[in-house]
Amino acid sequence: MTRAAGQVSGRPDARAPYADQRREFILSTLRTSGRADAADIALELGVTNETVRKDLVALEQLGLLRRVHGGAIPVGRITYEPPIAARTARVEEKERIARAALRHLPSNGSVLIDGGSTTAKLAEILPRDRALRIYTNTLSIAMALMDAPLLTVYTLGGRVRPVTSAEVDDWAARALAEINVDVAFLGTTAVSLDRGLTTNDASEAAVKRLMHASARRSILLADHSKFGKVSNCKHAELKDMDLVITDEGLNAGMLTLLRSKGLEVELV
Repeated sequence: MTRAAGQVSGRPDARAPYADQRREFILSTLRTSGRADAADIALELGVTNETVRKDLVALEQLGLLRRVHGGAIPVGRITYEPPIAARTARVEEKERIARAALRHLPSNGSVLIDGGSTTAKLAEILPRDRALRIYTNTLSIAMALMDAPLLTVYTLGGRVRPVTSAEVDDWAARALAEINVDVAFLGTTAVSLDRGLTTNDASEAAVKRLMHASARRSILLADHSKFGKVSNCKHAELKDMDLVITDEGLNAGMLTLLRSKGLEVELV
């Protein structure tokens, strides 16, 4: 089996990779080889055969591969989208971005919080001492705010995507068509100067477009790793954002280009 570039070494003394790293390795193997042999993957990553079996089961449940005897084969296009709870990279940067976003909360009024690991951080630290109406399409975010008596929390309704806990499709769209919020804190998978903001799933992209349209002010929360990349489905132009909050890891050249397009960027 050919080792995918940049992946974790399978030497016995190597640090064991996290689940999302292992699963990306499996999918990378499928892309390059057309098949993933479970025993080879276990040896390469320095984990047990049972660990690999569980990874294959999880990826099959997401519709990303089909298990066969001894391993797996691809099913259609392979695009790994780790669950929100598994997105543990750049935690400090995401916390700084979330704290910076607090400065843009209205003293009262309405706020829309999109799904995502950085927006989830915002929900965790949202002040509980002011009366705000909070709209979200993400069940985990709504649950995180349920203990605050001054906050009135609304979910949009709709089909729930298991990977992200986001509500999508017609019910969510109808709810967004009927509300107007003071500020929307939005997430994204990728940010490109040419292609704008993109995400993995078409149904989530459709909801994100309507979120932006329902808000008087749209603020993008995205760590530096999102920039210079493109995902499957476009949901906004850069010019649609009133403000971008990101961390100081953003490439200086990218920052200059963003600002040259008239975009307000806040580094934290």
